[in-house]
Amino acid sequence: MTDSFESEGSRHPSPPPGRAWGYAIAAAFLWSTVASAFKLALRDLSVLALLRIASLTSVLVLLMLVVLQGKLREFFHQGSAGWRTSALFGLLNPFLYYFVLFNAYRRLPAQEAQPLNNAWPVVLSLLAVPILKQRLPLRRLLPLLVSFMGVVVISVRGDFSALEFSDPLGCALALGSAVIWAAFWLGNARDRRQPAVAMLTNFLAGTCYIYLVSAFSSESGGGSPLSVGAAVYVGCFEMGFTFLLWGRAVTLSRGAAAVNNLAYLSPFISLVFIHFIVGEQIRTSSVMGLALIVGGVLLQALVGRRFPESPA
Repeated sequence: MTDSFESEGSRHPSPPPGRAWGYAIAAAFLWSTVASAFKLALRDLSVLALLRIASLTSVLVLLMLVVLQGKLREFFHQGSAGWRTSALFGLLNPFLYYFVLFNAYRRLPAQEAQPLNNAWPVVLSLLAVPILKQRLPLRRLLPLLVSFMGVVVISVRGDFSALEFSDPLGCALALGSAVIWAAFWLGNARDRRQPAVAMLTNFLAGTCYIYLVSAFSSESGGGSPLSVGAAVYVGCFEMGFTFLLWGRAVTLSRGAAAVNNLAYLSPFISLVFIHFIVGEQIRTSSVMGLALIVGGVLLQALVGRRFPESPA
């Protein structure tokens, strides 16, 4: 969803090139902080409490963005088809995606959950075969295997002698979140609504699901000011505002591929925040596994540009 917000600025000729990079760097920096925010919030909050605070915050942020973009009328006049679409997409994201992801972060160190979640482009390539009827030639299979090796390295924490997963359920949840995100991305790519309007409607529907499930849950909702503040931060910068920055960067950039590559720096910067803010001792296996996952994704993009798929 790196292109979730299209900017009106694309209609203006010759934008300053530095502005696109400024937006992209700001977005990559903010995204690199959210894994630490997840762990801080989950120290005192339950998964559902974090979901409630973050999703409600994101709805307010997205509503503000829609108003500032002058799209409020479009939001109210999107028709029943738009609301039906969001009823499905909102179930996937934010409800299921973040419910699974936050449970993964509750079980795993952030340095493991974050890279495994970042394997979603690999999952997307695999899902595109049955859903979009795309072929998977050998040259595209190699990058997937590189990323898969990264998943294994992180899951066994670099210990190949025993090949025992550090936390099988936690790893499954982190990879499951990648599957949900990839499925959401495939469906969302066909949504023809204005992106800001669609995202607000999706999150409004998803927030309703979250509060409905919370009504039947026995989980406590209390938390320290730090954890509540971290949850609000997640709602602002993981679920909402940062997508606007990234969309502006892609729209203003003459070389979107170069700007997109900045996103792959974010997981590595995230490890620095995880070490100094969360206090985790970063393992060599985490860095190696992340490098393999991101390297496979970049290799896949390179292969795609050099050998584009022929039209059916």
